[in-house]
Amino acid sequence: MMVDRVASENDGLRLDLPLLSDENAAVIRRYGLFNQDDARGRAIPHPTTYVIDREGVVRWNMTEVNYRIRPENADILAALAAIGG
Repeated sequence: MMVDRVASENDGLRLDLPLLSDENAAVIRRYGLFNQDDARGRAIPHPTTYVIDREGVVRWNMTEVNYRIRPENADILAALAAIGG
């Protein structure tokens, strides 16, 4: 289980949030994030970050097909500040 692996690799650090297991890639397909260009044929998503408000509405997101490009922390913090997070 991923949670156990993270804890074992980080001096027993436990995550205090749930992780999604998407064995059949149903969720990443539903959100249009499936990376069909993965050279190994694995079902992996394009890197995506969502900022979701307390009512469950997506207020900001960033999806990038290049896995090396990720949002800056400042961008995420600004999006959180905009919704009062």
